[in-house]
Amino acid sequence: MSTINILEPSVQIREKRLGTINAFTGPASEIVQRSEDGSLKDAKRKFSQCLGCNAQQAFCQLAMIKDVVVINHAPIGCAGEFSDFNFTYRVEQEKRDLPEDIGRYFSTNIQEKDTVFGATKKLEETIHTAYERIHPRAIFITTSCASGIIGEDIESVADKASKELGIPVVTCSCEGFRSKVWTTGFDAAYHTVLRGIVKPPTKKTKKINVVNFWGRHVFDEIFERFGYEAQYIMPFASIEELEHCSEAAATIHICPSLSTYMGAGLSQLYGVPEITAPPAYGIDGTDGWLRALGKVLGKEDVAEELIKEGHEKYVPEIDKLKERFKGKRAYVTAGAAHGQALIHLLRELGFDVVGASVFHHDPVYDSGDRNMDVLAHAVKTYGDVKDYRVCNKQSCELVNALIRSKPDFIMARHGGMTLWGAKLGIPTLLIGDEQFGIGYKGALNYARRIDETLDSIEFIKNFSKHASNPYTEWWLTQEPGYFQGGGSGGCRPAAKVV
Repeated sequence: MSTINILEPSVQIREKRLGTINAFTGPASEIVQRSEDGSLKDAKRKFSQCLGCNAQQAFCQLAMIKDVVVINHAPIGCAGEFSDFNFTYRVEQEKRDLPEDIGRYFSTNIQEKDTVFGATKKLEETIHTAYERIHPRAIFITTSCASGIIGEDIESVADKASKELGIPVVTCSCEGFRSKVWTTGFDAAYHTVLRGIVKPPTKKTKKINVVNFWGRHVFDEIFERFGYEAQYIMPFASIEELEHCSEAAATIHICPSLSTYMGAGLSQLYGVPEITAPPAYGIDGTDGWLRALGKVLGKEDVAEELIKEGHEKYVPEIDKLKERFKGKRAYVTAGAAHGQALIHLLRELGFDVVGASVFHHDPVYDSGDRNMDVLAHAVKTYGDVKDYRVCNKQSCELVNALIRSKPDFIMARHGGMTLWGAKLGIPTLLIGDEQFGIGYKGALNYARRIDETLDSIEFIKNFSKHASNPYTEWWLTQEPGYFQGGGSGGCRPAAKVV
Protein backbone atom coordinates (compact mmCIF):
# COMPACT_ATOMS: atom_id res chain seq x y z
CA MET A 1 0.00 0.00 0.00
CA SER A 2 1.37 3.41 -0.94
CA THR A 3 1.15 6.28 1.54
CA ILE A 4 -0.89 9.30 0.47
CA ASN A 5 0.81 12.47 1.75
CA ILE A 6 -1.18 15.62 0.97
CA LEU A 7 1.38 17.81 2.73
CA GLU A 8 3.66 17.35 -0.28
CA PRO A 9 2.94 19.70 -3.22
CA SER A 10 3.79 16.98 -5.77
CA VAL A 11 2.53 13.44 -6.11
CA GLN A 12 5.14 10.69 -6.23
CA ILE A 13 5.29 9.35 -9.79
CA ARG A 14 3.95 5.89 -10.58
CA GLU A 15 7.33 4.48 -11.55
CA LYS A 16 8.51 4.96 -7.96
CA ARG A 17 5.23 4.64 -6.10
CA LEU A 18 3.77 1.58 -7.83
CA GLY A 19 6.61 0.22 -9.96
CA THR A 20 4.60 0.94 -13.11
CA ILE A 21 6.14 -0.12 -16.43
CA ASN A 22 5.71 0.97 -20.06
CA ALA A 23 7.17 -2.02 -21.92
CA PHE A 24 6.63 -5.78 -21.73
CA THR A 25 6.29 -8.65 -24.17
CA GLY A 26 5.20 -12.08 -23.03
CA PRO A 27 2.24 -14.08 -21.72
CA ALA A 28 -0.18 -12.36 -19.38
CA SER A 29 0.45 -15.04 -16.77
CA GLU A 30 4.10 -13.98 -16.61
CA ILE A 31 3.39 -10.31 -15.99
CA VAL A 32 0.88 -11.34 -13.30
CA GLN A 33 3.45 -13.56 -11.61
CA ARG A 34 6.22 -10.96 -11.81
CA SER A 35 3.83 -8.33 -10.42
CA GLU A 36 3.09 -10.56 -7.45
CA ASP A 37 6.67 -11.58 -6.65
CA GLY A 38 8.16 -8.11 -7.23
CA SER A 39 10.48 -9.09 -10.09
CA LEU A 40 8.77 -7.00 -12.78
CA LYS A 41 11.01 -4.30 -14.27
CA ASP A 42 10.55 -1.89 -17.12
CA ALA A 43 12.27 -2.36 -20.46
CA LYS A 44 14.45 0.39 -21.89
CA ARG A 45 12.78 0.99 -25.22
CA LYS A 46 15.42 1.93 -27.82
CA PHE A 47 12.87 3.67 -30.03
CA SER A 48 9.61 5.34 -29.13
CA GLN A 49 7.14 6.44 -31.77
CA CYS A 50 5.05 8.50 -29.37
CA LEU A 51 4.45 9.06 -25.67
CA GLY A 52 1.43 10.23 -23.72
CA CYS A 53 2.03 13.34 -21.61
CA ASN A 54 1.02 13.19 -17.97
CA ALA A 55 0.52 16.98 -17.98
CA GLN A 56 -2.25 16.54 -20.54
CA GLN A 57 -4.04 13.97 -18.38
CA ALA A 58 -3.82 16.18 -15.29
CA PHE A 59 -5.23 19.19 -17.11
CA CYS A 60 -7.98 17.11 -18.69
CA GLN A 61 -9.23 15.85 -15.31
CA LEU A 62 -9.22 19.28 -13.65
CA ALA A 63 -10.75 20.91 -16.72
CA MET A 64 -13.93 18.83 -16.35
CA ILE A 65 -14.84 20.22 -12.93
CA LYS A 66 -17.84 22.53 -13.28
CA ASP A 67 -17.15 25.79 -11.48
CA VAL A 68 -13.40 26.29 -11.76
CA VAL A 69 -10.73 27.98 -13.84
CA VAL A 70 -7.66 26.03 -14.93
CA ILE A 71 -4.50 28.00 -15.73
CA ASN A 72 -1.77 26.28 -17.71
CA HIS A 73 1.54 27.90 -16.72
CA ALA A 74 3.24 26.99 -19.97
CA PRO A 75 4.11 28.04 -23.51
CA ILE A 76 1.09 28.46 -25.76
CA GLY A 77 1.86 25.19 -27.53
CA CYS A 78 0.80 23.29 -24.41
CA ALA A 79 -2.66 24.84 -24.87
CA GLY A 80 -3.12 23.10 -28.21
CA GLU A 81 -5.70 20.70 -26.81
CA PHE A 82 -7.83 23.27 -25.02
CA SER A 83 -10.37 23.03 -27.85
CA ASP A 84 -10.55 19.24 -27.48
CA PHE A 85 -11.09 19.47 -23.74
CA ASN A 86 -13.78 22.10 -24.22
CA PHE A 87 -15.50 20.00 -26.90
CA THR A 88 -15.58 17.01 -24.57
CA TYR A 89 -16.76 19.15 -21.68
CA ARG A 90 -19.67 20.56 -23.70
CA VAL A 91 -20.77 17.43 -25.55
CA GLU A 92 -20.50 14.91 -22.75
CA GLN A 93 -22.75 16.96 -20.47
CA GLU A 94 -25.66 16.01 -22.72
CA LYS A 95 -25.24 12.35 -21.74
CA ARG A 96 -25.91 13.31 -18.15
CA ASP A 97 -28.78 15.70 -18.92
CA LEU A 98 -26.74 18.63 -17.61
CA PRO A 99 -27.06 22.22 -18.85
CA GLU A 100 -24.50 22.80 -21.59
CA ASP A 101 -21.57 24.90 -20.48
CA ILE A 102 -18.04 25.69 -21.64
CA GLY A 103 -14.70 25.18 -19.92
CA ARG A 104 -12.64 28.09 -18.60
CA TYR A 105 -9.02 27.54 -19.52
CA PHE A 106 -6.19 30.06 -19.56
CA SER A 107 -2.53 29.94 -20.63
CA THR A 108 0.22 32.19 -19.27
CA ASN A 109 1.98 31.92 -22.65
CA ILE A 110 5.52 31.50 -21.36
CA GLN A 111 7.95 32.81 -23.99
CA GLU A 112 11.71 32.67 -24.45
CA LYS A 113 12.41 35.83 -22.45
CA ASP A 114 10.26 34.49 -19.61
CA THR A 115 12.51 31.46 -19.28
CA VAL A 116 15.37 33.91 -18.60
CA PHE A 117 13.69 36.57 -16.46
CA GLY A 118 10.90 34.47 -14.93
CA ALA A 119 7.15 34.28 -15.52
CA THR A 120 5.64 34.52 -12.04
CA LYS A 121 4.35 38.05 -12.73
CA LYS A 122 2.54 36.72 -15.77
CA LEU A 123 1.03 34.00 -13.62
CA GLU A 124 -0.14 36.49 -10.99
CA GLU A 125 -1.76 38.66 -13.66
CA THR A 126 -3.45 35.65 -15.25
CA ILE A 127 -4.88 34.50 -11.93
CA HIS A 128 -6.41 37.93 -11.23
CA THR A 129 -7.68 38.33 -14.79
CA ALA A 130 -9.33 34.90 -14.68
CA TYR A 131 -10.96 35.66 -11.34
CA GLU A 132 -12.30 39.03 -12.49
CA ARG A 133 -13.79 37.52 -15.66
CA ILE A 134 -15.20 34.26 -14.29
CA HIS A 135 -15.45 34.48 -10.48
CA PRO A 136 -14.84 30.72 -10.10
CA ARG A 137 -15.15 28.70 -6.90
CA ALA A 138 -11.51 27.57 -7.28
CA ILE A 139 -8.50 28.05 -9.54
CA PHE A 140 -6.08 25.27 -10.48
CA ILE A 141 -2.60 25.98 -11.87
CA THR A 142 -1.04 23.18 -13.93
CA THR A 143 2.71 23.25 -14.47
CA SER A 144 4.71 22.43 -17.59
CA CYS A 145 8.18 21.39 -18.66
CA ALA A 146 9.06 25.05 -19.22
CA SER A 147 7.93 26.29 -15.80
CA GLY A 148 9.55 23.29 -14.14
CA ILE A 149 12.92 23.73 -15.85
CA ILE A 150 13.25 27.38 -14.85
CA GLY A 151 12.21 26.55 -11.28
CA GLU A 152 9.25 28.88 -10.87
CA ASP A 153 8.00 29.22 -7.28
CA ILE A 154 4.38 28.61 -8.27
CA GLU A 155 3.35 27.42 -4.82
CA SER A 156 4.05 30.82 -3.26
CA VAL A 157 2.11 32.61 -6.00
CA ALA A 158 -0.86 30.31 -5.46
CA ASP A 159 -0.84 30.73 -1.67
CA LYS A 160 -0.74 34.51 -1.97
CA ALA A 161 -3.56 34.59 -4.54
CA SER A 162 -5.71 32.27 -2.45
CA LYS A 163 -5.51 34.67 0.52
CA GLU A 164 -6.21 37.70 -1.68
CA LEU A 165 -9.18 36.18 -3.53
CA GLY A 166 -10.67 34.10 -0.74
CA ILE A 167 -10.96 30.94 -2.84
CA PRO A 168 -8.72 27.87 -3.19
CA VAL A 169 -5.90 28.51 -5.66
CA VAL A 170 -4.08 25.18 -5.92
CA THR A 171 -1.04 24.10 -7.91
CA CYS A 172 -0.87 20.83 -9.81
CA SER A 173 2.71 19.65 -10.32
CA CYS A 174 2.53 17.71 -13.59
CA GLU A 175 5.58 18.67 -15.65
CA GLY A 176 5.75 16.36 -18.65
CA PHE A 177 9.31 15.27 -17.93
CA ARG A 178 8.48 14.10 -14.39
CA SER A 179 7.08 10.76 -15.50
CA LYS A 180 7.05 8.51 -18.56
CA VAL A 181 3.74 7.07 -17.39
CA TRP A 182 0.83 9.12 -18.70
CA THR A 183 -1.46 8.04 -15.86
CA THR A 184 0.74 9.85 -13.36
CA GLY A 185 -1.23 12.87 -14.61
CA PHE A 186 -4.41 11.38 -13.15
CA ASP A 187 -2.65 11.05 -9.80
CA ALA A 188 -1.40 14.64 -9.97
CA ALA A 189 -4.93 15.93 -10.55
CA TYR A 190 -6.41 13.89 -7.70
CA HIS A 191 -3.54 14.87 -5.41
CA THR A 192 -4.39 18.50 -6.17
CA VAL A 193 -8.04 17.99 -5.27
CA LEU A 194 -7.25 15.98 -2.13
CA ARG A 195 -4.83 18.54 -0.74
CA GLY A 196 -6.60 21.72 -1.84
CA ILE A 197 -10.32 21.05 -2.09
CA VAL A 198 -11.53 18.03 -0.08
CA LYS A 199 -12.44 18.85 3.51
CA PRO A 200 -12.46 16.52 6.53
CA PRO A 201 -15.89 14.96 7.05
CA THR A 202 -18.34 16.37 9.56
CA LYS A 203 -20.95 13.66 8.94
CA LYS A 204 -21.57 10.56 6.84
CA THR A 205 -23.90 10.72 3.85
CA LYS A 206 -25.82 8.20 1.77
CA LYS A 207 -23.66 8.94 -1.26
CA ILE A 208 -21.19 6.69 -3.08
CA ASN A 209 -18.28 8.25 -4.93
CA VAL A 210 -17.96 7.08 -8.54
CA VAL A 211 -14.49 8.06 -9.77
CA ASN A 212 -14.97 8.09 -13.52
CA PHE A 213 -14.31 9.76 -16.84
CA TRP A 214 -17.42 11.28 -18.46
CA GLY A 215 -19.74 8.47 -19.44
CA ARG A 216 -23.44 8.14 -18.82
CA HIS A 217 -24.98 7.80 -15.38
CA VAL A 218 -25.44 4.06 -15.08
CA PHE A 219 -25.06 3.66 -11.33
CA ASP A 220 -28.06 5.70 -10.19
CA GLU A 221 -30.54 2.84 -10.38
CA ILE A 222 -28.14 0.30 -8.86
CA PHE A 223 -27.30 2.46 -5.86
CA GLU A 224 -30.93 3.40 -5.29
CA ARG A 225 -31.66 -0.28 -4.71
CA PHE A 226 -29.12 -0.22 -1.89
CA GLY A 227 -30.63 3.00 -0.53
CA TYR A 228 -27.73 5.21 -1.67
CA GLU A 229 -27.07 7.95 -4.20
CA ALA A 230 -24.33 8.08 -6.84
CA GLN A 231 -21.89 10.99 -6.67
CA TYR A 232 -19.82 11.19 -9.86
CA ILE A 233 -16.31 12.66 -9.56
CA MET A 234 -14.47 14.41 -11.07
CA PRO A 235 -15.99 15.26 -14.47
CA PHE A 236 -18.97 17.60 -14.00
CA ALA A 237 -18.69 17.60 -10.22
CA SER A 238 -18.86 20.96 -8.46
CA ILE A 239 -16.33 22.23 -5.95
CA GLU A 240 -18.95 21.85 -3.23
CA GLU A 241 -19.45 18.17 -4.11
CA LEU A 242 -15.71 17.56 -4.11
CA GLU A 243 -15.34 19.32 -0.76
CA HIS A 244 -17.70 16.79 0.81
CA CYS A 245 -16.74 13.59 -1.02
CA SER A 246 -14.91 12.59 2.20
CA GLU A 247 -18.35 12.08 3.75
CA ALA A 248 -19.39 9.38 1.28
CA ALA A 249 -20.23 5.84 2.33
CA ALA A 250 -17.84 4.28 -0.20
CA THR A 251 -15.78 4.87 -3.33
CA ILE A 252 -15.98 2.75 -6.47
CA HIS A 253 -13.79 2.64 -9.57
CA ILE A 254 -14.74 2.62 -13.24
CA CYS A 255 -11.09 1.95 -14.01
CA PRO A 256 -8.51 1.46 -11.23
CA SER A 257 -5.79 2.84 -13.52
CA LEU A 258 -7.64 6.15 -13.44
CA SER A 259 -8.61 6.35 -9.81
CA THR A 260 -6.27 4.24 -7.71
CA TYR A 261 -4.84 7.35 -6.04
CA MET A 262 -8.18 9.03 -5.29
CA GLY A 263 -9.75 5.90 -3.86
CA ALA A 264 -6.80 5.17 -1.61
CA GLY A 265 -6.52 8.83 -0.61
CA LEU A 266 -10.12 9.07 0.55
CA SER A 267 -9.71 5.76 2.38
CA GLN A 268 -6.43 6.55 4.12
CA LEU A 269 -7.14 10.18 4.94
CA TYR A 270 -10.86 10.09 5.78
CA GLY A 271 -11.85 6.44 6.21
CA VAL A 272 -14.06 6.20 3.12
CA PRO A 273 -14.24 2.47 2.26
CA GLU A 274 -12.87 1.60 -1.18
CA ILE A 275 -14.51 -1.16 -3.23
CA THR A 276 -11.46 -3.15 -4.27
CA ALA A 277 -13.16 -5.77 -6.44
CA PRO A 278 -12.43 -5.56 -10.19
CA PRO A 279 -14.85 -3.27 -12.07
CA ALA A 280 -18.28 -4.64 -13.04
CA TYR A 281 -17.49 -5.87 -16.57
CA GLY A 282 -19.12 -9.12 -17.69
CA ILE A 283 -21.46 -11.42 -15.79
CA ASP A 284 -18.85 -12.89 -13.48
CA GLY A 285 -17.23 -9.49 -12.90
CA THR A 286 -20.57 -7.88 -12.05
CA ASP A 287 -21.44 -10.71 -9.65
CA GLY A 288 -18.21 -10.18 -7.71
CA TRP A 289 -18.46 -6.40 -7.75
CA LEU A 290 -22.05 -6.36 -6.46
CA ARG A 291 -21.14 -8.75 -3.66
CA ALA A 292 -18.17 -6.60 -2.66
CA LEU A 293 -20.36 -3.49 -2.65
CA GLY A 294 -23.10 -5.24 -0.69
CA LYS A 295 -20.59 -6.37 1.92
CA VAL A 296 -19.20 -2.85 2.46
CA LEU A 297 -22.72 -1.37 2.72
CA GLY A 298 -24.03 -4.19 4.89
CA LYS A 299 -26.62 -5.04 2.23
CA GLU A 300 -25.57 -8.48 0.98
CA ASP A 301 -29.23 -9.46 0.50
CA VAL A 302 -29.79 -6.58 -1.93
CA ALA A 303 -26.69 -7.60 -3.87
CA GLU A 304 -28.00 -11.16 -4.24
CA GLU A 305 -31.38 -9.84 -5.42
CA LEU A 306 -29.68 -7.72 -8.09
CA ILE A 307 -27.53 -10.65 -9.20
CA LYS A 308 -30.57 -12.92 -9.54
CA GLU A 309 -32.54 -10.28 -11.48
CA GLY A 310 -29.59 -9.49 -13.74
CA HIS A 311 -29.02 -13.12 -14.66
CA GLU A 312 -32.70 -13.67 -15.42
CA LYS A 313 -33.07 -10.50 -17.50
CA TYR A 314 -29.84 -10.32 -19.50
CA VAL A 315 -28.02 -13.66 -19.57
CA PRO A 316 -30.42 -15.51 -21.94
CA GLU A 317 -29.91 -12.96 -24.75
CA ILE A 318 -26.19 -12.80 -24.09
CA ASP A 319 -26.01 -16.60 -24.40
CA LYS A 320 -27.73 -16.44 -27.79
CA LEU A 321 -25.22 -13.90 -29.08
CA LYS A 322 -22.32 -15.94 -27.71
CA GLU A 323 -23.18 -18.64 -30.23
CA ARG A 324 -22.31 -16.19 -33.01
CA PHE A 325 -18.89 -15.51 -31.48
CA LYS A 326 -17.70 -19.10 -31.18
CA GLY A 327 -14.34 -19.62 -32.85
CA LYS A 328 -13.74 -15.88 -33.29
CA ARG A 329 -10.35 -14.43 -32.44
CA ALA A 330 -10.19 -11.05 -30.68
CA TYR A 331 -7.46 -8.52 -29.91
CA VAL A 332 -7.67 -5.76 -27.27
CA THR A 333 -5.92 -2.39 -27.22
CA ALA A 334 -6.72 0.01 -24.39
CA GLY A 335 -5.47 1.49 -21.16
CA ALA A 336 -4.28 -0.96 -18.51
CA ALA A 337 -7.15 -1.87 -16.16
CA HIS A 338 -9.83 -1.03 -18.72
CA GLY A 339 -8.12 -3.21 -21.33
CA GLN A 340 -7.76 -6.01 -18.81
CA ALA A 341 -11.47 -5.79 -18.01
CA LEU A 342 -12.26 -6.01 -21.73
CA ILE A 343 -10.18 -9.20 -21.96
CA HIS A 344 -12.36 -10.63 -19.20
CA LEU A 345 -15.55 -9.56 -20.99
CA LEU A 346 -14.52 -10.93 -24.41
CA ARG A 347 -13.48 -14.25 -22.92
CA GLU A 348 -16.86 -14.49 -21.24
CA LEU A 349 -18.58 -13.79 -24.56
CA GLY A 350 -16.80 -16.76 -26.08
CA PHE A 351 -13.94 -15.06 -27.94
CA ASP A 352 -10.43 -16.43 -28.08
CA VAL A 353 -8.39 -13.39 -27.01
CA VAL A 354 -5.21 -13.92 -29.04
CA GLY A 355 -3.44 -10.78 -27.89
CA ALA A 356 -3.57 -7.44 -26.16
CA SER A 357 -1.65 -4.17 -26.30
CA VAL A 358 -2.15 -2.03 -23.20
CA PHE A 359 -0.55 1.33 -22.58
CA HIS A 360 1.11 0.69 -19.20
CA HIS A 361 1.01 -1.80 -16.36
CA ASP A 362 0.59 -1.17 -12.63
CA PRO A 363 1.94 -4.15 -10.66
CA VAL A 364 -0.11 -3.00 -7.69
CA TYR A 365 -2.60 -0.24 -6.93
CA ASP A 366 -2.39 2.34 -4.16
CA SER A 367 -4.70 0.35 -1.89
CA GLY A 368 -2.23 -2.54 -1.94
CA ASP A 369 -5.19 -4.93 -2.24
CA ARG A 370 -4.46 -7.73 -4.71
CA ASN A 371 -8.21 -8.21 -5.21
CA MET A 372 -8.05 -5.14 -7.48
CA ASP A 373 -5.68 -6.89 -9.93
CA VAL A 374 -7.97 -7.03 -12.96
CA LEU A 375 -5.50 -8.91 -15.17
CA ALA A 376 -4.82 -11.57 -12.53
CA HIS A 377 -8.56 -12.06 -12.15
CA ALA A 378 -9.00 -12.48 -15.92
CA VAL A 379 -6.09 -14.94 -16.23
CA LYS A 380 -7.15 -17.03 -13.25
CA THR A 381 -10.77 -17.12 -14.37
CA TYR A 382 -10.42 -17.63 -18.14
CA GLY A 383 -6.82 -18.65 -18.78
CA ASP A 384 -3.71 -17.04 -20.23
CA VAL A 385 -3.28 -14.51 -23.02
CA LYS A 386 -0.11 -15.70 -24.76
CA ASP A 387 0.70 -12.42 -26.54
CA TYR A 388 0.32 -9.69 -23.92
CA ARG A 389 2.12 -6.42 -24.65
CA VAL A 390 2.67 -3.21 -22.75
CA CYS A 391 3.46 -0.66 -25.44
CA ASN A 392 2.17 2.84 -24.43
CA LYS A 393 0.39 3.55 -27.73
CA GLN A 394 3.29 2.42 -29.95
CA SER A 395 1.40 1.98 -33.23
CA CYS A 396 4.40 0.32 -34.86
CA GLU A 397 4.28 -2.51 -32.31
CA LEU A 398 0.50 -2.80 -32.49
CA VAL A 399 0.43 -3.11 -36.30
CA ASN A 400 3.20 -5.70 -36.25
CA ALA A 401 1.39 -7.73 -33.59
CA LEU A 402 -1.97 -7.54 -35.40
CA ILE A 403 -0.48 -8.83 -38.65
CA ARG A 404 0.99 -11.79 -36.77
CA SER A 405 -2.02 -12.65 -34.60
CA LYS A 406 -4.63 -12.32 -37.39
CA PRO A 407 -7.67 -11.54 -35.20
CA ASP A 408 -11.23 -11.50 -36.52
CA PHE A 409 -12.11 -8.53 -34.32
CA ILE A 410 -10.40 -5.71 -32.43
CA MET A 411 -11.73 -4.00 -29.31
CA ALA A 412 -10.25 -0.54 -28.77
CA ARG A 413 -10.65 2.17 -26.17
CA HIS A 414 -8.74 5.03 -27.82
CA GLY A 415 -9.62 6.49 -31.22
CA GLY A 416 -6.07 6.78 -32.52
CA MET A 417 -5.68 3.00 -32.45
CA THR A 418 -8.84 2.02 -34.32
CA LEU A 419 -7.72 3.10 -37.78
CA TRP A 420 -5.17 0.28 -37.87
CA GLY A 421 -7.93 -2.31 -37.76
CA ALA A 422 -9.62 -0.71 -40.76
CA LYS A 423 -6.33 -0.46 -42.66
CA LEU A 424 -5.70 -4.16 -42.07
CA GLY A 425 -9.26 -5.24 -42.91
CA ILE A 426 -10.21 -6.17 -39.34
CA PRO A 427 -13.59 -5.05 -37.89
CA THR A 428 -12.81 -2.76 -34.96
CA LEU A 429 -15.09 -1.47 -32.22
CA LEU A 430 -14.33 1.74 -30.35
CA ILE A 431 -16.30 2.43 -27.18
CA GLY A 432 -15.71 5.94 -25.87
CA ASP A 433 -18.22 5.77 -23.01
CA GLU A 434 -16.52 3.63 -20.37
CA GLN A 435 -19.83 3.18 -18.52
CA PHE A 436 -21.55 1.73 -21.60
CA GLY A 437 -20.24 -1.71 -20.65
CA ILE A 438 -20.86 -1.66 -16.90
CA GLY A 439 -23.01 -4.37 -15.32
CA TYR A 440 -25.24 -7.02 -16.84
CA LYS A 441 -26.87 -4.58 -19.21
CA GLY A 442 -23.40 -3.38 -20.19
CA ALA A 443 -22.35 -6.92 -21.11
CA LEU A 444 -25.38 -7.15 -23.38
CA ASN A 445 -24.62 -3.71 -24.82
CA TYR A 446 -21.15 -4.89 -25.79
CA ALA A 447 -22.41 -8.19 -27.20
CA ARG A 448 -24.87 -6.38 -29.46
CA ARG A 449 -22.32 -3.81 -30.64
CA ILE A 450 -19.73 -6.49 -31.32
CA ASP A 451 -22.26 -8.44 -33.35
CA GLU A 452 -22.99 -5.33 -35.43
CA THR A 453 -19.28 -4.65 -35.87
CA LEU A 454 -18.58 -8.16 -37.14
CA ASP A 455 -21.29 -7.67 -39.75
CA SER A 456 -19.21 -4.85 -41.26
CA ILE A 457 -16.52 -7.26 -42.49
CA GLU A 458 -17.16 -6.76 -46.21
CA PHE A 459 -16.99 -2.98 -45.94
CA ILE A 460 -13.80 -3.14 -43.88
CA LYS A 461 -12.14 -5.55 -46.31
CA ASN A 462 -12.98 -3.30 -49.25
CA PHE A 463 -11.70 -0.28 -47.34
CA SER A 464 -8.40 -2.01 -46.56
CA LYS A 465 -7.75 -2.62 -50.26
CA HIS A 466 -7.34 1.14 -50.71
CA ALA A 467 -5.46 1.83 -47.45
CA SER A 468 -1.73 2.38 -47.20
CA ASN A 469 0.60 0.94 -44.57
CA PRO A 470 3.47 3.27 -43.59
CA TYR A 471 5.61 0.52 -42.08
CA THR A 472 8.39 -1.11 -44.09
CA GLU A 473 8.70 -4.77 -44.96
CA TRP A 474 11.85 -4.87 -42.79
CA TRP A 475 9.93 -3.77 -39.70
CA LEU A 476 7.14 -6.28 -40.27
CA THR A 477 9.68 -9.14 -40.32
CA GLN A 478 10.90 -8.22 -36.81
CA GLU A 479 9.34 -9.33 -33.55
CA PRO A 480 6.94 -6.59 -32.32
CA GLY A 481 9.07 -6.25 -29.18
CA TYR A 482 12.23 -5.60 -31.21
CA PHE A 483 12.84 -2.19 -29.62
CA GLN A 484 12.15 -3.48 -26.11
CA GLY A 485 15.60 -5.10 -25.79
CA GLY A 486 18.15 -4.36 -23.12
CA GLY A 487 17.45 -6.64 -20.16
CA SER A 488 13.91 -5.66 -19.34
CA GLY A 489 13.30 -8.16 -16.60
CA GLY A 490 10.09 -9.24 -18.33
CA CYS A 491 10.41 -8.64 -22.08
CA ARG A 492 11.53 -11.19 -24.58
CA PRO A 493 14.98 -10.65 -26.18
CA ALA A 494 14.96 -8.50 -29.29
CA ALA A 495 14.95 -10.40 -32.58
CA LYS A 496 17.97 -10.16 -34.84
CA VAL A 497 17.64 -8.14 -38.03
CA VAL A 498 17.31 -10.43 -41.06
